Amino acid sequence: MGKALLCDKVLLKMHSKKQAPVKYYVGIDVGSASVRAALVDEFGTVVAHADQPIQIWEPQPDHYEQSSADIWAACCSVTKKVVCGVDASRIRGVGFDATCSLVVVDKQFQPLAVNCEGQNFRNVIMWMDHRAVSQVERINATQHKVLNYVGGVMSVEMQPPKLLWIKENLKESCWEKAGYFFDLPDFLSWKATGVTARSLCTVVCKWTYTSGGGWDDSFWKMIGLEDLVKDKYEKIGNHVLSPGESVGNGLTPEAAKDLGLPAGIAVAASLIDAHAGGLGVIGADVKGHNLPCENQPITSRVAMICGTSSCHMGVSETPIFVPGVWGPYFSAMVPGLWLNEGGQSATGKLIDHVVRGHVAFPELQSKAAASAHSIYTYLNSHLDLIKKSLPVGFLTVDLHVWPDFHGNRSPLTDLTLKGMVIGLTLSRGLDELALIYLATIQAIALGTRHILEAMEAAGHHINTLFLCGGLSKNPLFVQMHADITGKPVVLSKEVESVLVGAAILGACASGDFASIQEAMAKMGKIGRVVQPNHEHKRFYDKKYEVFLKLVEHQREYRSIMNSC
Repeated sequence: MGKALLCDKVLLKMHSKKQAPVKYYVGIDVGSASVRAALVDEFGTVVAHADQPIQIWEPQPDHYEQSSADIWAACCSVTKKVVCGVDASRIRGVGFDATCSLVVVDKQFQPLAVNCEGQNFRNVIMWMDHRAVSQVERINATQHKVLNYVGGVMSVEMQPPKLLWIKENLKESCWEKAGYFFDLPDFLSWKATGVTARSLCTVVCKWTYTSGGGWDDSFWKMIGLEDLVKDKYEKIGNHVLSPGESVGNGLTPEAAKDLGLPAGIAVAASLIDAHAGGLGVIGADVKGHNLPCENQPITSRVAMICGTSSCHMGVSETPIFVPGVWGPYFSAMVPGLWLNEGGQSATGKLIDHVVRGHVAFPELQSKAAASAHSIYTYLNSHLDLIKKSLPVGFLTVDLHVWPDFHGNRSPLTDLTLKGMVIGLTLSRGLDELALIYLATIQAIALGTRHILEAMEAAGHHINTLFLCGGLSKNPLFVQMHADITGKPVVLSKEVESVLVGAAILGACASGDFASIQEAMAKMGKIGRVVQPNHEHKRFYDKKYEVFLKLVEHQREYRSIMNSC
């Protein structure tokens, strides 16, 4: 309460008495492991911020589930915190973003179990759930024309394979009782407004809807989900709104009470979390920073949203089909532009996995705590100590990582790929932990280069990266991305760009801005710019050559083992 009230007073002092009171918007972001909310002013400044963890169940390998009730309760808790003490009449709109997880409810909107245990409160199949491998293989075997819009190959993380899994494995307990299947961002706008409209972003990016042609009956019939066609797509959405468009009559009295907001304020059609991050950074004014994208169209930029996983969002004026990269999706992020979305399924999660699983992790934990630093700040400092006269990145000359511990999303779209580490020794100390941490970060950046090269080969012209998300707070992660891609990296002034993106939706829905583009330009602000060290190019070109050899070798080994 104190923080919100104090910031409110500070902002009022910043503006003269002649000016109208500052307008506020609430952005609510549901990530994989937590829900966050921010109160954002009309200038894009985060005035107050709160977060709360949410539960994840992993009943068996590759099955990840959540509870929509737990998620909504967390949304309410964090929102009440950020608006406490603020004049409610100045809060003009609410925007939601969330992971592209699948929410299942019955005809009365009560949760339905997505598990064999019959636990109804666990009614969400998470985005990173890979239970539907068999189903997605069969869907891809159809080679249906809708697959052209997902890079030619559908991901197991999209919704059709998950729906097919439910029909085949939970037919009586879930499929036949289901009233609605929501993408999580659309579930949240329904909870807020009582309106079952879907966002163009979710249905285009994860469900095979096209903005020009709508649903393709032949696809659903071909994959065995003809039931959805019979009721005119009532269960998956037959009313679609553009992101930022106002939903229904705004907040219902019940939702307003839950969230601590005034009834009737504007609620925006939502976005997937990565797309909200893209919205929060990609349109920012870069004048005066000597960047190659200055005076260039927004199509010269890629927004990277780096958290548990990473997404690479590039826009174009005409559709560009990139093998192994999702899209092109029309108006799925920026209205009027086509979106391509590359991605890495495990980045922050992979770094945590590698660091926490190392034998020296307890030593790292105690030393970081003693120095009052995070484990990653401590590791970065430790690398500076052991590098001697070399640039930090050169420490991994004999250590190489292939980062697909959770399969490859882009550009190889191969779920069966595994992680690889080349160059291990018997050493078990903190130095070795720091080196494998560095090599993992480099591998993720090399994966980004792999994605960008695929996009550029297909017709994108990219010269600047815009980073946001938790990993963008790590200076080593940022510098490695600049050095390895050879492109400058722009960081947002507001670290919480995803929340700014969600707030931009609320601002657009309120009518205070004429368009999302206008809101993006006014509310998205850039902070630090990180330039690549071009003198290190030859080293990273060699690392990249090894990187590509690793996957080539992995496939050779598999071929040998599978041969007769």
